[in-house]
Amino acid sequence: MKKRILSVMLVSMMLLSGCGAGSTKNSDDAQKKEVTQEISDNEKQDETKKENDAEAEASTEPVMELNVEENIIDDNNRMYYEVFVYAFDDSDGDGIGDIKGLTEKLDYIKDLGCNGIWLMPVNSSTTYHKYDVTDYYAIDKEYGTLDDFKTFLKECDDRGIKVIMDMVLNHSSSEHPWFKEAAEYLKTLSDGQEPDPSVCPSVDYYFFTREEGKQGYAKLPGTDFYYEAQFWEGMPDLNLGSAALRTELEKIMSYWLDMGVGGFRLDAVKEYYSGKAEDNVEVISWIVNYCKSVKEDAYIVGEAWDSKNSIEKYYGSGIDSLFNFPFAQSEGTICKDIRKAGDGKKGKALAEDIVAYHEMIRNVNDKATDAPFLTNHDVGRISGFLMHDIDKMKFAEAVNILMSGNAFLYYGEELGMDGSVKGSAGKDENKRAPMYWNNEGNDGMAKGSPDMDDVEHKFGSFEEQKGDNKSIYNYIRNVIRIRNAFPQIGRGIETVAEEITDGDIVALWKEYDGEKILLLMNNSDREKTVEIPEIDGRKLELAAGLGIDGTEIEEADGNVKLTAFGVAVLR
Repeated sequence: MKKRILSVMLVSMMLLSGCGAGSTKNSDDAQKKEVTQEISDNEKQDETKKENDAEAEASTEPVMELNVEENIIDDNNRMYYEVFVYAFDDSDGDGIGDIKGLTEKLDYIKDLGCNGIWLMPVNSSTTYHKYDVTDYYAIDKEYGTLDDFKTFLKECDDRGIKVIMDMVLNHSSSEHPWFKEAAEYLKTLSDGQEPDPSVCPSVDYYFFTREEGKQGYAKLPGTDFYYEAQFWEGMPDLNLGSAALRTELEKIMSYWLDMGVGGFRLDAVKEYYSGKAEDNVEVISWIVNYCKSVKEDAYIVGEAWDSKNSIEKYYGSGIDSLFNFPFAQSEGTICKDIRKAGDGKKGKALAEDIVAYHEMIRNVNDKATDAPFLTNHDVGRISGFLMHDIDKMKFAEAVNILMSGNAFLYYGEELGMDGSVKGSAGKDENKRAPMYWNNEGNDGMAKGSPDMDDVEHKFGSFEEQKGDNKSIYNYIRNVIRIRNAFPQIGRGIETVAEEITDGDIVALWKEYDGEKILLLMNNSDREKTVEIPEIDGRKLELAAGLGIDGTEIEEADGNVKLTAFGVAVLR
């Protein structure tokens, strides 16, 4: 365990020199169902931008760092930062983000407070999104070399940052040697002759059939065969029931784990066998058990984009985490309850829902932990979900970051970046716009996908926000500091604090390693006075607090003055 004492004073932050970015492309990969909210009120957007610009100009105070003591434990409970390398930082001026650029920005990620990185696919691919892998052992040439990646891993390790890679096992690229070999073999078969895996092993790695009209199947040119490709004909589905294929995939996973990768994000786990949850659970169990046999502390998180009931089944696989889709996205629990902020009910309801969800996980697998997130590369951004209401945006991020589990933050959300353009119908390219380092578009900023629309970000670049005490960036940075200061926040078992009777307050006891804290979050735009409760005959004390405008929460006469959308920790 290591501790770092943070400054008690208001200080001007030491910030990184140089800026970088990258850019994203996601042609119609159709990887997942779209759940994004278009921004429909242009006048409101313009008005919000003017207000935010005026606030930024008026804020000349030095940036506040909370008076808290970081207590970062080196375990599998982390604050993760999701990175699309293509869009993050361009080190060589070709307009595409790369591994070297990301490495140059590790101090930015570390200073933000994140000690984990989830890399979207970095393996060789034919597309900008890189979910169609052509070589599972290689780094895509657009991103750099294997040596660049090894240097990146070392630099992460030096900073205490754990790296998990996107492991795309549901499908490969149609340009993968396995598929090309199988296709060539099938062209040699005569009418009615069945494929023989002993002659061509890779023919068993995919789902081939002569049956016409099957949903999600594409015609294999030059043959009378069809192959399963549920997402796109360029991404044929892998047959994860093939023992020979599993042996190949084990070699791949071992290769990256041995290199120093800390684990994997498993893409599209419920589509391994679409509509067959039990088969999917078996596949996940195999992956988890194998990875743990190679590296005991490997962290495996899966994408099961589905309801709570479906996710509950997948926790039976023994996986460490599954992304918490019911609480995320535009219509997830967090955004829905925050849209009704101040109704006198939704604060307590949110606390109860959090507790119930985490109880569900423990009941299935008491060693598992939640993976809360608000947004990712598929679902748009919080700015669109909450109509550029900066207070609600900040508060939503706080609720997510302060949930028990491994919290995930999508790159650029700390700046309030936009991901929707009116009339764009939720294009994936817009959700993966270049990291907004500065207005000039230089010093490492990427160009973005050629198919991306002109995305206008309403809340300013990193260069604009870093010195503004009221910015989204500095607010999220301080929320993460609170998370890092109290191990109970990410690791604690939660119960609803029934002592707090105000229905606007999200009030949660969190207990870890025999110690309790009380987390209070005000889901309203009005100040709330909360009487500080006792525990074991002792009055709790205010340990940390943060207002939505970046100011600290105060304690007076045994009460906490919880400002509008304010958060506080008592212990």
